Amino acid sequence: MMKTAKYLPFTLIAFTFISSCKKGPGTGGKATITGKVYEYNYNNDFSELQEEYYKGDHDVYIIYGDQLTFSDDQKTNYDGTFEFKYLLPGKYTIFTYSADTNLSAHSDMTVLKEVELKKDESLDIGLLKVFDL
Repeated sequence: MMKTAKYLPFTLIAFTFISSCKKGPGTGGKATITGKVYEYNYNNDFSELQEEYYKGDHDVYIIYGDQLTFSDDQKTNYDGTFEFKYLLPGKYTIFTYSADTNLSAHSDMTVLKEVELKKDESLDIGLLKVFDL
């Protein structure tokens, strides 16, 4: 009995330390974020819509929590679908790039959605709408 009692404080400290570690956003869970990229293709001055479709082979990025750079990326499927799997609960930012509709800029703009996942949640964020010339 004395041997067991002598290790009890160390066991309690180890248990307290392990149970107090809270994992933030990132991989390692069962949650999923899905969505689709939909593209509007315009003429050079954005005055006429030429076609629209779900955009395949398009880069979509995810930021875990408050990180400063993207954490992972995916290419959309042929039907514009993307999926980020095995996520832990927390805040995420999903984004992609689109042609800037402000003709004076002639650069890309960011299209993003911020979401918060609960434990084991599957969340469909809908469409990320992008533009192209």
